[in-house]
Amino acid sequence: MNSWINYFYYFLIGAALFLSVQGLWFTAIMPGIDRWSLRFFRGLFAVLILLCLSGFMESLMYGYSAPLAALEYIMIQETVLLSLPLPMMTAYLLHCCGESMCKSRLFRTVLGLSAVFFVLLMSAPFFDSFYYITPDTQYHRGAWYPFLLAPVVAIALLNIIGTVRRRKKFSHTDYRNFLIATLPTAGIFLMQMFIEVYPLIDVSIVFSVLTMYSLTLSDQVERDLRHQREIVRQQQEIANQRANIMVLQMRPHFIYNTMTSIYSLCNQDPGLARQVIRDFTAYLRKNFTAIASDAPVPFPSELEHARAYLAVEQAQYEDSLSVDYDTSHTWFRVPPLTLQPIVENAVKHGRDPYAGAFHISILTRKTDSGSEIVVSDNGRGFAPDETEEPHIALENIRQRLEVMCGGSLKIAPGAGGGTVVTVTIPDRE
Repeated sequence: MNSWINYFYYFLIGAALFLSVQGLWFTAIMPGIDRWSLRFFRGLFAVLILLCLSGFMESLMYGYSAPLAALEYIMIQETVLLSLPLPMMTAYLLHCCGESMCKSRLFRTVLGLSAVFFVLLMSAPFFDSFYYITPDTQYHRGAWYPFLLAPVVAIALLNIIGTVRRRKKFSHTDYRNFLIATLPTAGIFLMQMFIEVYPLIDVSIVFSVLTMYSLTLSDQVERDLRHQREIVRQQQEIANQRANIMVLQMRPHFIYNTMTSIYSLCNQDPGLARQVIRDFTAYLRKNFTAIASDAPVPFPSELEHARAYLAVEQAQYEDSLSVDYDTSHTWFRVPPLTLQPIVENAVKHGRDPYAGAFHISILTRKTDSGSEIVVSDNGRGFAPDETEEPHIALENIRQRLEVMCGGSLKIAPGAGGGTVVTVTIPDRE
């Protein structure tokens, strides 16, 4: 070959080798597809690396007039490696369609054609009709050379036909990937039967396989992302259902006590009775509105819900319950039923009727990364490792915070007794 042709061939082999090594490296660091497909692509890229190395050695032998026996051995080795990707593609096609290779007539036909090609290849050095090499290492094609490649072309065409016939058995992406991998390979082998395009075979096969792997990987990543989004959606639905259940399971004795207090106040203090009715109505309206809400709500709405609840409780407990609000920062959103269940939990489980006045403090503040709600009381408190009802309610809130807005909830004992519940809401663009 001329020197510029040699350089061009070296360039093509180098490009094919680089792409093959890159593909093998991708399978090592990005195992995003199923295990069978991962092993298939690793084996396929390993074969392509050996193929490129054989082609490089063959080119060197031509350039330095190596012995004919060694040159023919390398040529046969390279040709065998060149034919391996085709039956491997057949096996992968059947795997993607869920068919058994042992029972597949297509796979048996491909194996038979591969055996015919191997026999012809082994006998080719003894018949100049296929190809021959002159003493000065010049390669010449014989009249029967097309028959040598006929089994390989037949395998490539069978892969195309098998892909088209099975197009309904796999996804549109897999169908496209198989066509990308099989059409160029079949075309380049068909051309090689009649004209010399051997330097392009390595590059075309490697490029087709690498493209197929990239598309398969991207499709798998997209399916994984869709699966993750579906999991998050289901978690949100579960969290909302738990919130709805919590609303529907309002304490019967709270409603009973409220109605009893209103009945008593109607004669004693009609004005206060009307106020309690308004607060109780606002509390009920907010509770049932939360059932229909499946997204974070503005904090002022949640604060109004908590105020209505605490106003009703203060009317019942009179001077034994006091509330302090420091909520100047309200420009953020929270999942529905976040603040009200926390203060209800504090009143229900923290208040000690024998320990004097019960005080609740509600504080909001802006932080560097978001917003915080701090609810503290001077009640009995409870240990973090208990498994009673207060922790079940707070755990429900914690899960909805994580799923709906990436927030968190922390429970800690107060410095002077009682409990401190801190809700953190990160900023979202």
